[in-house]
Amino acid sequence: MTLTDLGWNERFEAEFAPFAKKGWVPARLIRDNKITYGALTEGGYEYEVVMGGKVYHDASCDAELPAVGDWVALEIGTGDLDHVIRARLSRQTCFSRKAPGKSSEEQVIAANVSLVCVVTDAGTDLNLRRMERFFTLIERGGAKALVLVNKSDLHSPEQNEEAAAAIRALSPEADVIVTSAIDGRNVAEVRRFLEPGISITFVGSSGVGKSSLVNALLGEDWQEEGEVNEVTGKGRHTTTARELIVLEEGGILVDNPGIREVQMWTDEHTLREKFLDVAEIASQCRFHDCRHGSDAGCAIREAVAEGRLSRERIDGFLKLDEEIAELKKRLKKRSMNIERRAKRDHRVKARNLVDRRELEAELKPRPTHT
Repeated sequence: MTLTDLGWNERFEAEFAPFAKKGWVPARLIRDNKITYGALTEGGYEYEVVMGGKVYHDASCDAELPAVGDWVALEIGTGDLDHVIRARLSRQTCFSRKAPGKSSEEQVIAANVSLVCVVTDAGTDLNLRRMERFFTLIERGGAKALVLVNKSDLHSPEQNEEAAAAIRALSPEADVIVTSAIDGRNVAEVRRFLEPGISITFVGSSGVGKSSLVNALLGEDWQEEGEVNEVTGKGRHTTTARELIVLEEGGILVDNPGIREVQMWTDEHTLREKFLDVAEIASQCRFHDCRHGSDAGCAIREAVAEGRLSRERIDGFLKLDEEIAELKKRLKKRSMNIERRAKRDHRVKARNLVDRRELEAELKPRPTHT
């Protein structure tokens, strides 16, 4: 196994040059064990590694800490010494979301992936508003989107194709494939994306068949599959941690636990890019601060009434806009708290320094005159 098989390229090589002079080796993180990481190096050697103190302290937030998919500079320990991550290389892409709950932190799902594969189905899991969120986050992170409408064996051909068409309408540049891990439908179509050095992460709700698809792609029972609920037709999701898997025939998979929340971690510019049709019509509103509700001269409301825009798409746009505004508010509050804490710590350190110097002056022996 070469570094190229793991996704190494000239850009990483150039950034790593200073670390190579220190005798450190490039490694890609394949597993996050909470306290330690799993890392792969050239030749396919796997190490259990720990994070160096400098890497931890240099990170301004959790999202800057090493994550699955990251390339790191690794110091190989000898004897009883740990193998230590001494630096994290810059990410070329990063798929992330806002951490679940009321946190304002960014949560990294997978780093340095070329393709984010969203798995859904044509049944109860299909949610176009959530799919819009996925597309927005994928674009922001720099990867391409692939959507698999899985478990097609449980639904009619018409229902499967209707779901695929609705998803394509949201993001024409995304690849959308109807699949079934059970009967193997279009699994070969997914395999064509698996090229040497290309990393793909699988995301989606619990029970949509991500583990089954990974097993179908690997040709073996790599991920344990849960029992299928006879009422819903959904399997119990068994992936409990993110893991990067390098395929023998080429390609790299990153499997993820089920994602229940897809909260926004993006900016207004990215949001506007994904809703250019809405933004263009909104610019025609009579008032620049129109809230697109009962305001007079609202072009959005007129477009909905005329059937040029769907009410669902407008609701999705406004909800995303609200979430981004709320996130910006939380980030500003967090920044203010950090700044306030830093100023307080600085005052405490300054006061302690003065006290120490005064104490040293008192304890300093006074010169005696003879």
